[in-house]
Amino acid sequence: MCLAIPGKIKTIESQYNGLVRMAKVSFGGIIKEASLEMVPKAKVGDYVLVHVGVAISVVDEQEAQKTFQYLKEIGELDELKEINDYLPDS
Repeated sequence: MCLAIPGKIKTIESQYNGLVRMAKVSFGGIIKEASLEMVPKAKVGDYVLVHVGVAISVVDEQEAQKTFQYLKEIGELDELKEINDYLPDS
């Protein structure tokens, strides 16, 4: 099953000579990079849904917290922490 995870944008930078906006996004303390190309108005402090390294929509903080609570209840956040060991550092 594919799942988009909410995360909070911590920083934004332009890469590839300013052609691509990339963000450092916090997923409950785990920081990963995500492309902001599908959400051009996203800014630092916004919550975004990220799927396979791409932010696909901006969500409000309350919705993000509800999603994190649900993921915690079904044990998916533990899986997110475990998969972090196998992903390259960004």
